[in-house]
Amino acid sequence: MFIIKKRFHFSAAHRLCSDAMSEAENFAAFGKCASPNYHGHNYVLDVAVTGEMNPLTGMVINYDELKRIVNDEIIEALDHKNLNMDVDFLRGEITTSENLARLIWERLAPRIKGARLYEITLGESNDNIATYRGEV
Repeated sequence: MFIIKKRFHFSAAHRLCSDAMSEAENFAAFGKCASPNYHGHNYVLDVAVTGEMNPLTGMVINYDELKRIVNDEIIEALDHKNLNMDVDFLRGEITTSENLARLIWERLAPRIKGARLYEITLGESNDNIATYRGEV
């Protein structure tokens, strides 16, 4: 069994806030990330798939195919966007790295053929990184 990873980058703005909380509660929970003026990150997205190597190709998945899927489903939707305002599949979600990783998984998992999505790792900085491996 192999684990294959491909790295992607995108830049986006967001604001951490919950509609269920007051402004004061949002600032208490999210600090300066709750600013109504938003803030941005240069995200690093690692997509990992697992499976057996195809003996005819020597690959678990074609990297170009994986790149096409991730670009079509994720990068095009998120790059240079306001995650709270511009992205339909994020509407109503708190745009934490954890939620983003889970929602990215949900968009990619059905598109991966011949292998299985193993892990989504999303870093909004070198210090803040979330990893999601689907429902256990």
